[in-house]
Amino acid sequence: MSNPRSLFTIQSPTNASFSSHFTLKNPSKSHKQPFPPKLVSYRKLTFRVHCSSQPSRTPQNSNLISTLIKILRVVPDWADKIQEGGMRKKRSLYKHETWVQHRSSLSPQPYQLTAPALALLLVFRTEASYSRFEAGKKAWTKVIAGTNDFARQVIACVDKRDDMLKEALLHYIMAFPIALKCHIVYDSDIASDLKNLVEADDLAVILSSKHRPRCIIGFISQSLQSLNLEGAILSQLESKISCFHEGIGICEQLLGIPIPLSYTRLTSRFLVLWHLTLPIILWDDCHWIVVPATFISAASLFCIEEVGVLIEEPFPMLALDELCQRVHDNIQEAMANEKQIQEILNSKRKRRFSEHSPNGWPTS
Repeated sequence: MSNPRSLFTIQSPTNASFSSHFTLKNPSKSHKQPFPPKLVSYRKLTFRVHCSSQPSRTPQNSNLISTLIKILRVVPDWADKIQEGGMRKKRSLYKHETWVQHRSSLSPQPYQLTAPALALLLVFRTEASYSRFEAGKKAWTKVIAGTNDFARQVIACVDKRDDMLKEALLHYIMAFPIALKCHIVYDSDIASDLKNLVEADDLAVILSSKHRPRCIIGFISQSLQSLNLEGAILSQLESKISCFHEGIGICEQLLGIPIPLSYTRLTSRFLVLWHLTLPIILWDDCHWIVVPATFISAASLFCIEEVGVLIEEPFPMLALDELCQRVHDNIQEAMANEKQIQEILNSKRKRRFSEHSPNGWPTS
């Protein structure tokens, strides 16, 4: 008797099938069969499971996706159209004149070789300009921080007996960033900027000086010498003037030593020559599309080169007027708060002294 089997198959969307087989044991040979053996037919049961795993799409999402696909397909479709147009062009047998024209046609290989050199020129030019911009920003950050610190120490260290000279010294300190800004920015009116900070006699001396920031440093040094200060405090305050000299040196170096002119001219001339001859190379493949293509390429690369030219001189690109005004406001606020803080501390000292007896014991 043959072994009967039952076969069950489940078909899923992933074409995975699961089968289970059950086999009956053969009877023993000593057992007699009362009936003749019968043919056993096999039946295959199949179960199919259909499921839908696709999320439902709203009409708005479908329109957005189709629009993005159309936009992304513009350039590949345009390139395929040009390629198909070249493939459909009728071919003809070459003659001697055709071979001469074929050998003398312009090759795009020089442009493929010079494009990396042009990119490196633009990158180095822009990077050099940005490094100058970063140096100018750091120099002015040190000047502003040094001015605020110098004014704070003057307010804390100078005694009340020199109030007039102390106030004049603080005005000189506030005038230094303005004088440095007018020194490095073209067409600045230093007279109108300093008329509310220094007196008329001091302003006349500053305007008659050839180097106005150093003239203000001279006023600051002479004012420090005139104060009744201890030697350690005086040397500590005079050391703060070094940040002013450092700021002047960095700003004058950035202003007086630009990027070499030959490098700038090489970059601009290379760009002009490259874009003047670009339409000749692209005409056979692009035809009239070469006009907008050349315009877009020239506009992009010349704008990058112009950015490097603009930030090469960093000081007109920085908000120096607002920085100077912020320093002025900070020092004025510190001067106004000094009197209030001193009054509060004096009242606390008097209250604590009144709460204790002369021998140091509290009066209970």
